[in-house]
Amino acid sequence: MSQPVSFSHIAILGAGAWGTALALAALAAGRRTSLWVREDDVLADMARGRGNRFLPGVAIPESLHVTGDLAEACKAQVLLLAVPAQVLHAFADNLKPHLTKGQPVVVCAKGIEKDSGKLVTEVAAESLPGAALAILSGPSFARDVGRGLPTAVTIAAKGGLASQLQAALGSPAFRPYASDDLIGVALGGAAKNVYAIACGVVEGMGLGENARAALLARSFAELTRLGENLGARRETLMGLSGLGDLVLTATSPSSRNFSFGIELGRGKTLAELSAPGLPLAEGVATAPALVKRARAGGVEMPIAEAMADLLSGALPMGEAVMRLMSRKLTVE
Repeated sequence: MSQPVSFSHIAILGAGAWGTALALAALAAGRRTSLWVREDDVLADMARGRGNRFLPGVAIPESLHVTGDLAEACKAQVLLLAVPAQVLHAFADNLKPHLTKGQPVVVCAKGIEKDSGKLVTEVAAESLPGAALAILSGPSFARDVGRGLPTAVTIAAKGGLASQLQAALGSPAFRPYASDDLIGVALGGAAKNVYAIACGVVEGMGLGENARAALLARSFAELTRLGENLGARRETLMGLSGLGDLVLTATSPSSRNFSFGIELGRGKTLAELSAPGLPLAEGVATAPALVKRARAGGVEMPIAEAMADLLSGALPMGEAVMRLMSRKLTVE
């Protein structure tokens, strides 16, 4: 027997590529869908049927309600937060006055807060104490979701909320799998960006596919160690939002973080790759936060540490690679 859908109106807050793709997925699931747009020019273009420059080549249906009014958008039954991890705290403070107690809020960002080392779910729980929190993550390029190509993700929440969200957002092309492991889902989505940059560096330096495969495997071992330290379940880390997202992000040229690492490995500087207008590589801000969180728990993460030092400028490219390759041999 199919589960009744309790949520008929969903709002996505943030009209970047990912937020717009999620809005299209909600529409495809048959929900009444609103999309809150921060940028005035993007709002104007979408209202005139010109599409969204953040998700080029994807048509925006007239049935998608776009608005620049945050209070209006928050009248939806469920809110999906599609804002970058590093601004989540500030955005949540602005969002709080518009929420009703117990309103489901789904964090769709991937990252760790740079200053505090907190996972996005921890930031949201602290900033939105009255909300019913969930997180959506997994191997999902916005371009493919926006085009209606098959995608599977994980939605984690406590109680029956994950199943309700699964029923509300699921469609033949967009398949959410329910979980109650918020820590595991949040950590997998964050850490994979750091390791994707590392794999891109190996690719850009021409070190070969053997080296990249080894780095990917050891990166997953690091992720698993930290996850178990934080209380995440191994099956979550082995699933879509852990290993699945890591493999996609650390092997595809369509990945911003992998492509960023490739250019680093080819000799471009961090300043060149971070110029205004270029796509955001979330792993740059996440690397030091991931290391900070690992050290707080006494977890050794040499790959993440090397990437954090490389991205901060404290470690030259050649030395970063040597640090990884010269580690003491041990059992697997």
